[in-house]
Amino acid sequence: MELIRGLHNLRPRHRGCVATIGAFDGVHLGHQAVIHHLKEKAAELDLPSVVIVFEPLPREYFSPVEAPARIMSFREKFQAMADLGVDRVLRIRFNEALRAMSAQQFVDDVFAAGLGAKYLVLGDDFRFGNDRQGDVQFIQQQGESHGYDAGPTPTQEWEGKRISSTRIRHALEQADFDRAETMLGRAYSISGKVIYGRQLGQTIGTPTANLELCRLRAPLAGVYVVEVSGAGMTGARGVANVGVRPTVNDSIKANLEVHLLDREIELYGQHIEVTFRHKLRDEMKFDSVDELKMNIATDIENTRAWFQRLQA
Repeated sequence: MELIRGLHNLRPRHRGCVATIGAFDGVHLGHQAVIHHLKEKAAELDLPSVVIVFEPLPREYFSPVEAPARIMSFREKFQAMADLGVDRVLRIRFNEALRAMSAQQFVDDVFAAGLGAKYLVLGDDFRFGNDRQGDVQFIQQQGESHGYDAGPTPTQEWEGKRISSTRIRHALEQADFDRAETMLGRAYSISGKVIYGRQLGQTIGTPTANLELCRLRAPLAGVYVVEVSGAGMTGARGVANVGVRPTVNDSIKANLEVHLLDREIELYGQHIEVTFRHKLRDEMKFDSVDELKMNIATDIENTRAWFQRLQA
């Protein structure tokens, strides 16, 4: 799959496509329906499929601290779309210039002049432009003068309600991984590159792999039973902490660190995937490193017990 990094990197060969646009945070079943629709129309018209996304997400640009936590990093989103068979992703930087762009100008510059789109697949709730005019009806009307057709994708529902990133975030906050998995179409995981941390885990006898989250906040926080894949592993058992490490760190940026049970493996620089299975407890601030050490030992014991119950 090709990544087009910005409108300035569009070339004549990129003109002529079937396109869609949205946040696609989580690439959940609703998003997957849009992408399947996109691929069907692309195959029908014998054109490449293109997904347009913004980075950062608009709500992150306007208010990075208060914005909803990301379900996925951009890298995870890109990989999920590649797995679904998308041909190209056009990543547009959300900045002041884009913020000031009207829906009309966006259609003119991006859909028409930039991509030469022949068909636009739309989520039924997406809106864009500084005037918020860019909805399904507006885009369909513009197609008459720009030479494209457009159509919405039916809403995907579960339990009588629309599947949305907001519902999935709520399920993750509640550690209801079964509900999240049902709406995502897969178990929830976080992937990333293992980076060097403070080495505290090594010092206290429980070495951890620290993941680069590439986001300010994670959609969940606490201590979890997990399974880890990558770097030659598949479903390795572990215990993970997601949060800001209050006992040893005053930063507000989220961290993910995972301790593998009964394994010693060099992971620095490797990309791994951490799949969340069960929440053990909330993140806590302890009065000392010794108290932290004792609680980590309890977390490991409870993780082993959870896997034993699973096998029973």
